[in-house]
Amino acid sequence: MIYQCLIVEDERELAEATSEYFNMFDIKSAFVEEGKDCFKFLEKNQVSILLLDINLKNENGIDICRKIREKYDLPIIFISARQKDDDILVALSSGGDDYVKKPYSLSVLMAKVKATLRRLELNNNEKECTDEKINYNKTDKNSNYMLVSEEENIIKLDNRNFTIIYKGKKIYLKAREFALLQELYNHRGEIVTKEELFETVWQDGFYSDSTLNVHIRRLREKIENDPSRPQLIKTIWGTGYKLDIWEND
Repeated sequence: MIYQCLIVEDERELAEATSEYFNMFDIKSAFVEEGKDCFKFLEKNQVSILLLDINLKNENGIDICRKIREKYDLPIIFISARQKDDDILVALSSGGDDYVKKPYSLSVLMAKVKATLRRLELNNNEKECTDEKINYNKTDKNSNYMLVSEEENIIKLDNRNFTIIYKGKKIYLKAREFALLQELYNHRGEIVTKEELFETVWQDGFYSDSTLNVHIRRLREKIENDPSRPQLIKTIWGTGYKLDIWEND
């Protein structure tokens, strides 16, 4: 089944009230009380947004978030009674997209969920647009390779809105995706090691190669003509990645 929101919360009354409230306003929602039930739910259903508590009975929401990020690409909003800035930083660094402190207003939380759903819809609309044709009319007289025009291969980054302009299209990225692309762009034409990406984009060492691979795959799906045969974000096996792109004027 398709759900817009899954709530992972061990306070059953709160989880049930939040789910019922969202459903009243046509945000199809469900809730589970444990991490293992969360993974079972994600395997059987399609979910747009996850609301995740940090202090679960027998588990830590931070650990659950990291495991989810290895396999699933969906916005994760933490809901937690923890108030310290360090707690928020750790939650967001683990892969969270937003953080809402308890006690929260159901109407405010719903507004955040609706805003996230709108961004997802905009992003999906962009992906559904027909890709522009690459101009292969220009050839190199000294080779058999077809050249892409420089203008088509220019990428422009807008860090205010986490968007890029590429081939005349505006593409919406998540904050982590944008940070990853920006780091590659800052060193375009050069190899950026996995360790450097973890330090600059995630800013800690609690991540695995699979986490990085998921984010690279997301970027390729959004900007590559054929993500399975990438021409922009190149994998340098055993080392890292390289962005082959023209310099932005």
